[in-house]
Amino acid sequence: MSRESRTHFQPDPDHEAPVELGGRAAAVPDPAPGGATAGGGNGGGQGARVAPEEIENLRKAVAQAEENARAQRDLYLRAAAELDNVRKRAQRDIDQAHRYAVEAFAAELLPVRDSLELALRNAANADTETLLAGERATLKLLEHAFEKFSIKPLDPQGEPFDPNQHEAVLMQETDRAAPNSVLQVVQSGYELNGRLLRPARVIVAKSPQGTAAE
Repeated sequence: MSRESRTHFQPDPDHEAPVELGGRAAAVPDPAPGGATAGGGNGGGQGARVAPEEIENLRKAVAQAEENARAQRDLYLRAAAELDNVRKRAQRDIDQAHRYAVEAFAAELLPVRDSLELALRNAANADTETLLAGERATLKLLEHAFEKFSIKPLDPQGEPFDPNQHEAVLMQETDRAAPNSVLQVVQSGYELNGRLLRPARVIVAKSPQGTAAE
């Protein structure tokens, strides 16, 4: 082959480039537009189709979830209504307890009043001993009522003065009692189940002037 016959040439980009296969040139097709290759599908592709059975299963799952939500809501509403009823009953019981808390105690005081009324009606025709007996009986009724409801008198005679239980009305010099002790009870105090209802009014002893306190 001559030098001229071996002259190179530039391939035309619009034509197929030859490829030698087994000594013969074969045409190689250009890439398809959009990046698709021969024999291939669209480069983007289409999503896989969902089977009808899966769609039906999803529908059933959604329906079951909605049913569960309705059931839970019904349970919540019932529980809320029951809680509100309990609250109302408790409040009603509290109101009644406040209103009728002294009912039993008042019933115990009625015999005391009856005894006093009887003493007043017969006072004009009764002698001193009869009146005293009536007073003692009335006081006994009142003490019984107090005892039944755990109302106890405070009698701190001779005890050390306690400002939490006693009210000092007077300080009196004396050598017959220890300083700062209760010399005399002027008015009894009372407590209810260990809680102070009224302090005892007392006279408190103090050392005579010129005597050192113990």
